[in-house]
Amino acid sequence: MGLGCGNPQAIAALKSGEVVLDLGSGGGFDCFLAAKQVGDQGKVIGVDMTPEMISKARLNAAKGGFTNTEFRLGEIENLPIPNETVNVIISNCVINLSPNKPQVFKEAYRVLNSGGRLAISDIVTTAAELPTEIKNNIEDMYSGCISGASSITELETMLKQSGFIDISIEPKDESKEFIKDWVPGANIDKYIVSAVIKARKQ
Repeated sequence: MGLGCGNPQAIAALKSGEVVLDLGSGGGFDCFLAAKQVGDQGKVIGVDMTPEMISKARLNAAKGGFTNTEFRLGEIENLPIPNETVNVIISNCVINLSPNKPQVFKEAYRVLNSGGRLAISDIVTTAAELPTEIKNNIEDMYSGCISGASSITELETMLKQSGFIDISIEPKDESKEFIKDWVPGANIDKYIVSAVIKARKQ
């Protein structure tokens, strides 16, 4: 659907020559932005669980002349990436949809180099509990990138348990302006917000 909730490659402060992994890369949009920043000496790998999106991303890469991107079919809970081969992991409103977020962060930690960093945009809950009517509206909530959102405290715990340090989760209140349109009439902006989530592998 293209429902992003931030600009992950911008917050990642990407450098020329870095290897970047995009979790849930879709049609490749964030990968292509990142590819321009890491240059010909760098590389961007996109992982997505749907063959249709992988095909679309590869086609888009060919059309755009991106030679430093690669797209692999796989799940973010079981990444098709060797240990300690990535400098930076980015993701745009995808991890909250995983039914097993601790496993996602464990995999992220596994594939990062020592000193590698996580820099993602995602949704977090700001309310202790979502209203029943929102919880029950699973179809809209899932497609709207909302249903599996965790609290900041929950995310911090998952990241720490995976081994990450220098954890920072910064809510972006301005995101409420576009979030409220994801599920019209549901007032979801009262319960969730986009956040910049950063962490580092020691």
